[in-house]
Amino acid sequence: MVSDEPMGWPGVIHREGRTVMRVAEKPMEGRRGPAAKGAGAFLNPAMAGSRTRSVLLLQYAIESGILGDGAIYALDGLAATGVRARRWINELPRESAERLDIVMGDLDEDSLSWAVRNHLDFPPSHGKGKLQATKGDLRAMVLNHGRHWVDIDPYGSPVPFLDTAVQSLARGGVIEVSATDTAALTGSSKDPLLRRYGARVRTDGLAHDSALRVLLATLARTAARHDRAIVPLMSIWDSHHLRVSARTIKRKGTASEVESNLGWRVHSPSVDEVASSIRSGLQPETPLEKLPMDCMLPLSYPVMRDDGRVSGPLWIGSMGDEGAMASMTEERALSMCTTAYEEGDVAGWSEADFERESRRVSRSVRNIHEESGVVDCPHHIVVDDLSSWLEIPGPPSPRSLAECLKERGFRAGLTHYGKPSIRTDAPWIEILEATMSLQPPM
Repeated sequence: MVSDEPMGWPGVIHREGRTVMRVAEKPMEGRRGPAAKGAGAFLNPAMAGSRTRSVLLLQYAIESGILGDGAIYALDGLAATGVRARRWINELPRESAERLDIVMGDLDEDSLSWAVRNHLDFPPSHGKGKLQATKGDLRAMVLNHGRHWVDIDPYGSPVPFLDTAVQSLARGGVIEVSATDTAALTGSSKDPLLRRYGARVRTDGLAHDSALRVLLATLARTAARHDRAIVPLMSIWDSHHLRVSARTIKRKGTASEVESNLGWRVHSPSVDEVASSIRSGLQPETPLEKLPMDCMLPLSYPVMRDDGRVSGPLWIGSMGDEGAMASMTEERALSMCTTAYEEGDVAGWSEADFERESRRVSRSVRNIHEESGVVDCPHHIVVDDLSSWLEIPGPPSPRSLAECLKERGFRAGLTHYGKPSIRTDAPWIEILEATMSLQPPM
């Protein structure tokens, strides 16, 4: 049971998306992480984009039938002040929200008190859906009954929570997993990476992409232990954290299926490595006189554990689902997750404040719709790295390079990634020729 009067109440009124809440202090623009571990009822503004995408993804899952047609049992297992769960129930359309039966769980009673008071003081306008708060450890809470939707957003690594979270899922459910131990996952802290995830990552321009793939591999192996397979829906590097979202499908015999989606990423590969990648179907045929910057290799390929070119084991399959990512348009995000300015706003926001929030919501999904059609492509190319690799004066425009490759008959598109980059299924020789064609004449 949570207390009626949280410590520090009433704090200040704030809005995220179209959801109004009270927080202990005004969120600081530009802050990338929480004020401190166990900081109580503080809102981390750096996670706002993640929460926006979670709203949109939940609506997609409902519309596409992934979650069936009955009640949707959802768990925000490390809820803090419950902003994510409140945004689900407040920003989803009425007919979707009325199917939700959400538990907000956390060990911090004061944070949950803020969540409950906010829900009572600022209830959803359509008045639909069930939302309750429970104090407790996620690892015990998830086992109460089958969940259709489980969100894990811990301070640090999600690994301690994955096993029980996966067990808690219904036969067909969705799990969303955040990780803020980015120094480990991107290879900057090698020992924690090896200890927590059993992997290594090269610290290059694709380190965050490799980190997401290591996180997916960890989730896939965990799911396989419980006779479940994962189907990635979306994988995002955003600010200080990484986040993967996946369907889980319960069926036996998934261990071999998991292995087929695991492997290695090799920087500056040899002729034999590129040839093996091509034979394994991990990249298209290309002449071997000019080798790509990177290639994927199957898990069975023998690599040296101390080879600094190698990242993995990691997920080598598609990192997202075309339908789920295609639903992430800026127009849809704005219609679901923003509201128009009204004079006398309860949060005291000006028209300029509303415009800034709309820009933040748009930015949170930018390029995801475009990337949906190429998310399964073998090449992820950071254009700054490409110019260095080719020793040319400057990087091509990502948009121009993608358009040039599409004119040549290949799939190509911009990515939602922290560095300007594209994905494409073009052979490496075509990528080189397109890049050189965009160079200004000498």
